Amino acid sequence: MRFSRLSWWCLGLVAGWGLAVLWQHGVASQSAQAESVSKSEADDIYRELDAGGSSLAETSKVMAKIARVVTPSVVNIQSVKQFPGRGKLEESGSGVIVTSLRKPGTYVITNRHVINHAISDLNGISIYLFDGRVIKPTRVWDDRFSDLALLQIEASDLQGLRIGDSEKLQIGNVVLTCGSPFGLNQSVTMGIVSARGRRALKGQGSGVLNQDFLQTDAAINPGNSGGPLIDLQGRLIGINTAIASTHGGNEGIGFSIPSNLVKHVADHLLEYGEVRRAYLGVKLDDEFNFEKVKQLNLSRVRGARVLEVYPNTPAQKARLQFNDVILQFDGKEVFDESHLINMVSLSPVGRKAEMHVWRANELIKLPVDLMSRPTGTAEEK
Repeated sequence: MRFSRLSWWCLGLVAGWGLAVLWQHGVASQSAQAESVSKSEADDIYRELDAGGSSLAETSKVMAKIARVVTPSVVNIQSVKQFPGRGKLEESGSGVIVTSLRKPGTYVITNRHVINHAISDLNGISIYLFDGRVIKPTRVWDDRFSDLALLQIEASDLQGLRIGDSEKLQIGNVVLTCGSPFGLNQSVTMGIVSARGRRALKGQGSGVLNQDFLQTDAAINPGNSGGPLIDLQGRLIGINTAIASTHGGNEGIGFSIPSNLVKHVADHLLEYGEVRRAYLGVKLDDEFNFEKVKQLNLSRVRGARVLEVYPNTPAQKARLQFNDVILQFDGKEVFDESHLINMVSLSPVGRKAEMHVWRANELIKLPVDLMSRPTGTAEEK
Protein backbone atom coordinates (compact mmCIF):
# COMPACT_ATOMS: atom_id res chain seq x y z
CA MET A 1 0.00 0.00 0.00
CA ARG A 2 1.36 3.41 -0.94
CA PHE A 3 0.62 6.66 0.91
CA SER A 4 0.40 10.12 -0.61
CA ARG A 5 2.32 13.03 0.99
CA LEU A 6 -0.97 14.24 2.49
CA SER A 7 -1.66 10.79 3.91
CA TRP A 8 1.73 10.76 5.60
CA TRP A 9 0.98 14.22 7.01
CA CYS A 10 -2.43 13.13 8.30
CA LEU A 11 -0.95 9.96 9.75
CA GLY A 12 1.64 12.03 11.52
CA LEU A 13 -1.05 14.38 12.81
CA VAL A 14 -3.13 11.48 14.14
CA ALA A 15 -0.09 9.83 15.65
CA GLY A 16 0.93 13.13 17.26
CA TRP A 17 -2.59 13.59 18.62
CA GLY A 18 -2.52 10.05 20.02
CA LEU A 19 0.84 10.62 21.67
CA ALA A 20 -0.38 13.89 23.11
CA VAL A 21 -3.41 12.14 24.59
CA LEU A 22 -1.21 9.40 26.02
CA TRP A 23 1.22 11.97 27.42
CA GLN A 24 -1.60 13.94 29.04
CA HIS A 25 -3.05 10.71 30.42
CA GLY A 26 0.36 9.74 31.75
CA VAL A 27 0.82 13.11 33.43
CA ALA A 28 -2.63 12.90 34.88
CA SER A 29 -1.94 9.36 36.11
CA GLN A 30 1.34 10.41 37.66
CA SER A 31 -0.32 13.42 39.25
CA ALA A 32 -3.08 11.25 40.60
CA GLN A 33 -0.55 8.72 41.83
CA ALA A 34 1.40 11.45 43.65
CA GLU A 35 -1.74 12.77 45.25
CA SER A 36 -2.79 9.28 46.32
CA VAL A 37 -0.14 9.06 49.08
CA SER A 38 -2.01 9.19 52.34
CA LYS A 39 -0.84 10.97 55.46
CA SER A 40 -0.20 7.69 57.24
CA GLU A 41 1.90 6.42 54.30
CA ALA A 42 3.85 9.70 54.25
CA ASP A 43 4.45 9.34 58.00
CA ASP A 44 5.79 5.82 57.43
CA ILE A 45 8.14 7.03 54.68
CA TYR A 46 9.49 9.83 56.84
CA ARG A 47 10.10 7.38 59.71
CA GLU A 48 12.09 5.13 57.35
CA LEU A 49 14.13 8.10 56.10
CA ASP A 50 14.79 9.32 59.63
CA ALA A 51 15.97 5.84 60.61
CA GLY A 52 18.58 5.90 57.83
CA GLY A 53 20.32 2.65 57.06
CA SER A 54 20.58 3.04 53.27
CA SER A 55 24.01 3.01 51.65
CA LEU A 56 23.40 6.53 50.36
CA ALA A 57 22.53 7.79 53.83
CA GLU A 58 25.64 6.15 55.29
CA THR A 59 27.80 7.70 52.55
CA SER A 60 26.31 11.08 53.34
CA LYS A 61 27.27 10.66 57.01
CA VAL A 62 30.85 9.79 56.04
CA MET A 63 31.08 12.90 53.83
CA ALA A 64 29.80 15.06 56.67
CA LYS A 65 32.43 13.60 59.04
CA ILE A 66 35.20 14.26 56.53
CA ALA A 67 34.04 17.86 56.04
CA ARG A 68 33.89 18.36 59.80
CA VAL A 69 37.47 17.15 60.40
CA VAL A 70 38.95 18.83 57.33
CA THR A 71 37.50 22.35 57.28
CA PRO A 72 39.32 23.61 60.44
CA SER A 73 42.62 22.90 58.62
CA VAL A 74 41.71 24.89 55.50
CA VAL A 75 42.61 28.58 55.33
CA ASN A 76 41.89 31.50 53.06
CA ILE A 77 44.95 33.46 51.90
CA GLN A 78 44.86 37.09 50.80
CA SER A 79 48.02 38.52 49.28
CA VAL A 80 48.76 42.08 48.24
CA LYS A 81 51.12 42.13 45.27
CA GLN A 82 53.17 45.01 43.99
CA PHE A 83 53.66 45.10 40.21
CA PRO A 84 55.97 47.65 38.57
CA GLY A 85 53.89 50.24 36.76
CA ARG A 86 50.60 48.60 37.83
CA GLY A 87 50.44 49.40 41.53
CA LYS A 88 49.08 47.00 44.12
CA LEU A 89 46.82 44.07 43.29
CA GLU A 90 45.05 41.72 45.68
CA GLU A 91 44.75 37.99 45.08
CA SER A 92 42.78 35.39 46.98
CA GLY A 93 43.53 31.70 47.30
CA SER A 94 43.38 28.78 49.67
CA GLY A 95 45.82 26.76 51.73
CA VAL A 96 45.93 23.85 54.14
CA ILE A 97 47.55 23.54 57.58
CA VAL A 98 49.91 20.59 58.05
CA THR A 99 52.07 19.51 60.97
CA SER A 100 53.46 16.14 59.83
CA LEU A 101 56.50 17.25 57.83
CA ARG A 102 60.17 16.37 58.26
CA LYS A 103 60.79 19.22 60.71
CA PRO A 104 58.43 19.94 63.63
CA GLY A 105 56.27 23.02 63.37
CA THR A 106 53.02 24.28 61.93
CA TYR A 107 52.90 25.15 58.24
CA VAL A 108 50.48 26.17 55.52
CA ILE A 109 50.91 24.62 52.08
CA THR A 110 49.58 26.55 49.10
CA ASN A 111 50.38 27.35 45.47
CA ARG A 112 53.31 29.63 44.79
CA HIS A 113 51.22 31.67 42.36
CA VAL A 114 48.82 32.57 45.19
CA ILE A 115 51.51 34.50 47.08
CA ASN A 116 54.02 35.24 44.32
CA HIS A 117 55.21 38.88 44.25
CA ALA A 118 54.20 39.19 47.91
CA ILE A 119 56.92 36.85 49.19
CA SER A 120 59.46 39.59 49.90
CA ASP A 121 57.00 41.36 52.22
CA LEU A 122 55.40 38.97 54.69
CA ASN A 123 53.05 41.73 55.83
CA GLY A 124 51.43 41.48 52.39
CA ILE A 125 50.22 37.94 53.14
CA SER A 126 47.18 37.46 55.39
CA ILE A 127 46.03 34.00 56.49
CA TYR A 128 42.39 33.75 57.55
CA LEU A 129 41.86 30.84 59.93
CA PHE A 130 38.71 28.77 60.37
CA ASP A 131 37.83 30.44 63.68
CA GLY A 132 38.04 33.97 62.29
CA ARG A 133 41.59 34.85 63.36
CA VAL A 134 43.88 36.56 60.86
CA ILE A 135 47.62 35.88 61.13
CA LYS A 136 50.81 36.58 59.18
CA PRO A 137 53.40 33.97 58.22
CA THR A 138 56.71 34.10 60.06
CA ARG A 139 58.65 32.62 57.16
CA VAL A 140 57.98 31.59 53.56
CA TRP A 141 59.66 29.10 51.22
CA ASP A 142 58.67 28.67 47.58
CA ASP A 143 59.51 26.45 44.61
CA ARG A 144 58.62 27.77 41.17
CA PHE A 145 59.28 24.45 39.40
CA SER A 146 56.40 22.78 41.27
CA ASP A 147 54.29 25.92 41.93
CA LEU A 148 54.27 25.15 45.65
CA ALA A 149 54.88 27.40 48.65
CA LEU A 150 55.30 26.68 52.34
CA LEU A 151 54.36 29.23 55.01
CA GLN A 152 55.44 28.81 58.62
CA ILE A 153 52.86 30.07 61.11
CA GLU A 154 52.61 30.45 64.86
CA ALA A 155 49.19 30.29 66.51
CA SER A 156 47.55 28.21 69.21
CA ASP A 157 44.90 25.50 68.83
CA LEU A 158 45.57 24.76 65.17
CA GLN A 159 44.58 21.46 63.59
CA GLY A 160 46.80 20.04 60.86
CA LEU A 161 45.42 17.89 58.05
CA ARG A 162 46.97 14.44 57.79
CA ILE A 163 48.84 13.64 54.58
CA GLY A 164 47.86 10.56 52.57
CA ASP A 165 49.62 8.49 49.90
CA SER A 166 48.68 9.71 46.42
CA GLU A 167 50.27 6.61 44.85
CA LYS A 168 47.38 4.53 46.21
CA LEU A 169 44.78 6.59 44.35
CA GLN A 170 42.94 4.91 41.52
CA ILE A 171 40.90 6.41 38.70
CA GLY A 172 37.29 6.50 39.88
CA ASN A 173 38.09 7.01 43.58
CA VAL A 174 35.77 9.54 45.22
CA VAL A 175 37.50 12.75 46.38
CA LEU A 176 36.53 16.08 47.92
CA THR A 177 37.95 19.56 47.52
CA CYS A 178 37.84 22.33 50.08
CA GLY A 179 38.74 25.98 49.71
CA SER A 180 37.50 29.49 49.08
CA PRO A 181 36.14 29.65 45.52
CA PHE A 182 35.20 33.23 44.65
CA GLY A 183 35.93 34.12 48.30
CA LEU A 184 33.29 31.72 49.67
CA ASN A 185 35.26 30.25 52.56
CA GLN A 186 35.11 26.57 53.62
CA SER A 187 33.30 25.37 50.50
CA VAL A 188 33.34 21.58 49.99
CA THR A 189 32.70 19.85 46.66
CA MET A 190 32.76 16.20 45.64
CA GLY A 191 33.88 14.30 42.56
CA ILE A 192 36.16 11.49 41.44
CA VAL A 193 39.74 11.05 40.30
CA SER A 194 39.28 11.38 36.54
CA ALA A 195 42.88 10.66 35.50
CA ARG A 196 46.42 10.44 36.80
CA GLY A 197 49.76 11.58 35.45
CA ARG A 198 48.52 14.57 33.48
CA ARG A 199 51.50 16.38 31.99
CA ALA A 200 52.44 19.14 29.54
CA LEU A 201 49.54 21.35 30.68
CA LYS A 202 49.08 24.78 29.20
CA GLY A 203 48.16 27.94 31.11
CA GLN A 204 48.84 27.74 34.84
CA GLY A 205 50.72 24.48 34.41
CA SER A 206 53.13 25.85 31.80
CA GLY A 207 56.67 26.49 33.02
CA VAL A 208 56.22 24.00 35.87
CA LEU A 209 58.94 21.37 35.73
CA ASN A 210 57.30 18.70 37.89
CA GLN A 211 54.07 17.98 36.03
CA ASP A 212 52.37 14.84 37.28
CA PHE A 213 48.89 16.17 38.02
CA LEU A 214 45.82 14.38 39.30
CA GLN A 215 42.72 15.26 37.27
CA THR A 216 39.36 15.54 39.02
CA ASP A 217 35.82 16.61 38.19
CA ALA A 218 35.26 17.90 41.74
CA ALA A 219 34.44 21.59 41.32
CA ILE A 220 37.56 23.78 41.39
CA ASN A 221 37.07 27.49 40.78
CA PRO A 222 39.15 30.68 41.12
CA GLY A 223 40.06 30.95 44.80
CA ASN A 224 40.41 27.17 45.21
CA SER A 225 44.10 27.33 44.25
CA GLY A 226 46.23 25.97 47.07
CA GLY A 227 43.35 24.17 48.76
CA PRO A 228 43.34 20.43 49.49
CA LEU A 229 42.12 17.45 47.50
CA ILE A 230 40.92 14.93 50.07
CA ASP A 231 40.33 11.17 50.03
CA LEU A 232 37.61 9.24 51.88
CA GLN A 233 39.94 8.79 54.86
CA GLY A 234 39.97 12.57 55.30
CA ARG A 235 43.62 12.84 54.26
CA LEU A 236 45.37 15.31 51.98
CA ILE A 237 46.12 13.62 48.65
CA GLY A 238 46.59 16.71 46.47
CA ILE A 239 46.90 20.50 46.27
CA ASN A 240 44.47 22.05 43.80
CA THR A 241 46.39 24.17 41.34
CA ALA A 242 44.73 24.66 37.94
CA ILE A 243 41.58 24.27 35.87
CA ALA A 244 40.95 23.69 32.19
CA SER A 245 38.30 26.25 31.37
CA THR A 246 37.06 28.31 28.47
CA HIS A 247 35.47 31.02 30.60
CA GLY A 248 37.53 30.85 33.80
CA GLY A 249 35.02 28.83 35.85
CA ASN A 250 34.59 25.16 36.68
CA GLU A 251 33.94 22.92 33.69
CA GLY A 252 34.62 19.62 35.39
CA ILE A 253 38.36 19.45 34.64
CA GLY A 254 40.62 20.43 37.51
CA PHE A 255 44.21 19.52 38.33
CA SER A 256 45.91 18.84 41.64
CA ILE A 257 49.54 18.30 42.61
CA PRO A 258 49.74 14.79 44.16
CA SER A 259 50.49 14.66 47.88
CA ASN A 260 53.66 12.57 47.50
CA LEU A 261 55.20 15.33 45.37
CA VAL A 262 53.89 17.98 47.80
CA LYS A 263 55.55 16.26 50.76
CA HIS A 264 58.80 15.76 48.82
CA VAL A 265 58.98 19.46 47.95
CA ALA A 266 57.98 20.63 51.44
CA ASP A 267 60.54 18.39 53.17
CA HIS A 268 63.32 19.61 50.85
CA LEU A 269 62.38 23.25 51.45
CA LEU A 270 62.59 22.71 55.20
CA GLU A 271 65.83 20.70 55.03
CA TYR A 272 67.79 22.66 52.43
CA GLY A 273 65.84 25.87 51.78
CA GLU A 274 65.38 24.69 48.19
CA VAL A 275 64.40 21.57 46.27
CA ARG A 276 67.43 19.58 45.21
CA ARG A 277 66.75 18.00 41.85
CA ALA A 278 68.75 15.56 39.79
CA TYR A 279 69.09 16.10 36.04
CA LEU A 280 70.49 14.43 32.91
CA GLY A 281 71.56 17.39 30.77
CA VAL A 282 69.74 16.73 27.50
CA LYS A 283 67.28 18.41 25.16
CA LEU A 284 64.28 16.17 24.56
CA ASP A 285 61.83 15.97 21.67
CA ASP A 286 58.46 17.34 22.81
CA GLU A 287 56.93 16.42 19.42
CA PHE A 288 57.84 12.75 19.39
CA ASN A 289 55.02 11.34 17.26
CA PHE A 290 54.08 8.16 15.41
CA GLU A 291 55.87 9.18 12.21
CA LYS A 292 59.17 9.50 14.08
CA VAL A 293 58.47 6.25 15.93
CA LYS A 294 58.10 4.38 12.62
CA GLN A 295 61.39 5.80 11.37
CA LEU A 296 63.12 4.40 14.47
CA ASN A 297 61.39 0.99 14.10
CA LEU A 298 59.55 1.24 17.40
CA SER A 299 56.09 -0.30 17.75
CA ARG A 300 54.36 2.57 19.57
CA VAL A 301 54.80 6.12 20.80
CA ARG A 302 56.61 5.80 24.09
CA GLY A 303 59.82 6.98 25.71
CA ALA A 304 61.76 10.23 25.40
CA ARG A 305 63.83 10.98 22.29
CA VAL A 306 67.15 12.80 22.76
CA LEU A 307 67.76 15.78 20.47
CA GLU A 308 70.92 17.11 22.07
CA VAL A 309 73.36 16.12 24.82
CA TYR A 310 74.90 19.02 26.72
CA PRO A 311 78.62 18.92 27.59
CA ASN A 312 79.89 18.13 31.10
CA THR A 313 76.59 16.61 32.21
CA PRO A 314 75.48 13.20 33.55
CA ALA A 315 74.02 12.45 30.10
CA GLN A 316 77.34 13.01 28.34
CA LYS A 317 79.21 10.91 30.91
CA ALA A 318 76.62 8.15 30.43
CA ARG A 319 77.33 8.33 26.65
CA LEU A 320 73.79 9.23 25.59
CA GLN A 321 73.59 10.21 21.93
CA PHE A 322 71.39 12.13 19.51
CA ASN A 323 68.31 10.10 18.46
CA ASP A 324 68.51 7.78 21.47
CA VAL A 325 65.08 6.95 22.88
CA ILE A 326 65.04 6.42 26.65
CA LEU A 327 62.42 3.70 27.23
CA GLN A 328 63.06 2.95 30.90
CA PHE A 329 64.56 4.89 33.77
CA ASP A 330 65.45 3.28 37.08
CA GLY A 331 63.26 0.27 36.34
CA LYS A 332 60.15 2.23 35.30
CA GLU A 333 58.72 2.65 31.82
CA VAL A 334 59.03 6.16 30.37
CA PHE A 335 55.78 7.39 28.80
CA ASP A 336 57.00 10.69 27.36
CA GLU A 337 59.59 13.44 27.85
CA SER A 338 57.66 15.15 30.67
CA HIS A 339 57.37 11.85 32.50
CA LEU A 340 61.14 11.30 32.25
CA ILE A 341 61.90 14.82 33.46
CA ASN A 342 59.64 14.32 36.47
CA MET A 343 61.18 10.95 37.40
CA VAL A 344 64.76 12.18 37.05
CA SER A 345 64.22 15.44 38.94
CA LEU A 346 62.66 13.61 41.91
CA SER A 347 65.45 11.03 42.12
CA PRO A 348 68.00 11.38 44.94
CA VAL A 349 71.03 13.37 43.94
CA GLY A 350 74.26 11.33 43.94
CA ARG A 351 72.75 7.93 43.22
CA LYS A 352 73.31 5.71 40.18
CA ALA A 353 70.36 4.81 37.94
CA GLU A 354 70.03 2.58 34.91
CA MET A 355 68.46 3.59 31.61
CA HIS A 356 67.11 1.29 28.88
CA VAL A 357 67.83 3.03 25.58
CA TRP A 358 66.72 2.24 22.02
CA ARG A 359 69.61 2.98 19.66
CA ALA A 360 70.00 1.88 16.02
CA ASN A 361 67.39 -0.90 16.33
CA GLU A 362 68.98 -2.26 19.49
CA LEU A 363 68.04 -2.04 23.17
CA ILE A 364 71.04 -1.14 25.34
CA LYS A 365 71.51 -0.41 29.04
CA LEU A 366 73.34 2.69 30.22
CA PRO A 367 74.17 3.55 33.86
CA VAL A 368 74.03 7.21 34.83
CA ASP A 369 75.35 9.00 37.91
CA LEU A 370 72.76 11.60 38.88
CA MET A 371 74.06 15.06 39.72
CA SER A 372 72.37 18.08 41.26
CA ARG A 373 70.54 20.23 38.78
CA PRO A 374 72.32 23.57 38.21
CA THR A 375 70.47 26.78 38.94
CA GLY A 376 68.63 27.86 35.84
CA THR A 377 65.38 27.61 33.97
CA ALA A 378 62.91 24.76 33.72
CA GLU A 379 64.03 24.10 30.15
CA GLU A 380 67.30 22.57 31.35
CA LYS A 381 66.67 18.82 31.45
